[in-house]
Amino acid sequence: MSSQPSYRFSVAPMMDWTDRHCRYLHRQLSARAVLFTEMVTSAAIIHGDPDRLLGYDPVEHPVAVQLGGSDPDELAGATKICHRFGYDEINLNVGCPSDRVQAGRFGACLMAEPDLVARCVKAMRDETDRPVTVKCRIGIDQSDIEKDLDEFAEKMVEAGVAALYVHARKAWLQGLSPKENRTIPPLNYERVHRLAKHLAPLPLIINGGIETLEQAGEQLQQVSGVMLGRAAYHNPFMLSKVDKLFFGETAPSPTLAQIEQAMIEYTDRQLAKGVRLNHITRHMIGLAYAMPGARRFRQILTMDVLEEGAGSHTIARAFEVLER
Repeated sequence: MSSQPSYRFSVAPMMDWTDRHCRYLHRQLSARAVLFTEMVTSAAIIHGDPDRLLGYDPVEHPVAVQLGGSDPDELAGATKICHRFGYDEINLNVGCPSDRVQAGRFGACLMAEPDLVARCVKAMRDETDRPVTVKCRIGIDQSDIEKDLDEFAEKMVEAGVAALYVHARKAWLQGLSPKENRTIPPLNYERVHRLAKHLAPLPLIINGGIETLEQAGEQLQQVSGVMLGRAAYHNPFMLSKVDKLFFGETAPSPTLAQIEQAMIEYTDRQLAKGVRLNHITRHMIGLAYAMPGARRFRQILTMDVLEEGAGSHTIARAFEVLER
């Protein structure tokens, strides 16, 4: 296990996207960025198959697991299991606005219950010496993004949270879909900046609408760290510059050829375990973002990989179409 991760740069947890194959790819591009699992419910961990839900490759460190839940005892049990798996950080989701999450009484709706969230954080902290963190919004529905957000954050500090990740939008639990909640509520970076000053020296990481590394660098003048989501997923090669720009690393950035070789070797290992090829390649199609040959590259990694006899050599064929 690595030492406690830096909060300076992370890739957001994204349902159906940041699985172990996605994280392996992202780790080839950046050695220092904190990578997050998809959200896993505490109930699934307690009652399901932890090895399937929580297994990962050791190369993924520093890696954080994100939990969803609202029962302090259940979250404590799930945290104990996550600790056993060696995660570097355990994060509680208080930001997801989906109907399914609301029905389970977790995610963004919990911002209305700061005392309950504080009990959850305390229960989780009792089961691990790893950082327990919370990811939230600046508010929900008609909540006051000044008073209510300050009160929520202060309760988290009292509970001993190690850091706070804040998506700089409200979540509208009634009337907007999860997709709409990512774009329609206006961004309010200034409110997050004020919260960072209010909570200092607690690390505060900003999330939401950050599309480029240049924008991320500007945010770091106001907050402890930045978290990129869809921008990093759709254009993962941007992560190859993260270690140099945000951590001062002097080693050369990884090349496309090095990424190709690493993913071919990884794919061979995974195919031998019975993993389907497209479960790996679906995360790679963004590698050709804005490059000549990108369309054919994507086509090979989405369609040709489904053909009989496809394998890691199909990945090699996709990279051959890129003009380097």
